Amino acid sequence: MKDTSPETLLYKIVQENLLGFLEQVEVDTGYPLPDFVIKEFDEYLKCGILAHGFLRAKCESCSNEHLVAFSCKKRGFCPSCGVRRMNESAIHMVDEVLPMDKAIRQWVLSFPFQLRLLLAIRLRIMGKCLAITTRCISNHLIKKAGLSRAKAKSGAVTLIQRFGGSINLNVHFHQLAIDGVYELDENNEPRIFHPIAAPTKPELESILTEIINKITRYLEKSGIIIKDDENKEFQLEIPQEDSLSRLQAAAVTYRFAVGANKGKKALVLKTMPEADHNSKKGLVAANSGFSLHAGVHVSAGKKKGLEKLCRYIARPPVA
Repeated sequence: MKDTSPETLLYKIVQENLLGFLEQVEVDTGYPLPDFVIKEFDEYLKCGILAHGFLRAKCESCSNEHLVAFSCKKRGFCPSCGVRRMNESAIHMVDEVLPMDKAIRQWVLSFPFQLRLLLAIRLRIMGKCLAITTRCISNHLIKKAGLSRAKAKSGAVTLIQRFGGSINLNVHFHQLAIDGVYELDENNEPRIFHPIAAPTKPELESILTEIINKITRYLEKSGIIIKDDENKEFQLEIPQEDSLSRLQAAAVTYRFAVGANKGKKALVLKTMPEADHNSKKGLVAANSGFSLHAGVHVSAGKKKGLEKLCRYIARPPVA
């Protein structure tokens, strides 16, 4: 494997600007970025470079030797390690998790700008919102099959993406759910599978309304949303020393967080057609800044199609 990381444009940009960026963050916010963020960049700059460690691989037949540089194995930024993890995750889901003899549908839930930062920095709240979403979709499938929750189970895998197409902060859920439910026997073991047709547009709108109502009630109970007679006030306090969350707040709205252009909106070039959770067409419902997309599905037995979909939802933020 050739050592090509320093030759890429991304590597050169990070290498030339990282120290200046870290210094600028501390100047503008008064606090440095957390150590784990700095370490993510530092490890990326070492990834795939022989000077930072390697293995010597030798062919037993011809005795030819090859040096293999260590990779950083990080999750958040390195494109090379991100793609490797994407492929490994897709293989695992197809071979070990998802049933090949059942149709699989992708459900994508996107959130309004006000909630994206909340979900990014409050993981417990994000977990609760995911549980609500999963239950609402599952309830719909079970009800459509004519069964009760006590006598049926659905199946789903969810991957949470934290980025949009412009590498902006955009927490949203990608859920791969079986297009059907299992009826349980007296021992609560799956006995009969009931396939379910694709949701209709009214059904999708109903599911989204239920998700919104339950998430809103939960946020009100948690004190995040304060409700009075006239309106609802969203409250999210960010500590002054939390420099990362303050940068994330700017990233939600496509704005520069530090430097000479601080507060200004970044220029976004739209070069790709809208698809998936960004699409306004097809089997998608939108309400109050939320959107629920369910237009992508893979038929039973279509292994290549399922692998492609799994790679898509497991893709890294930087390609």
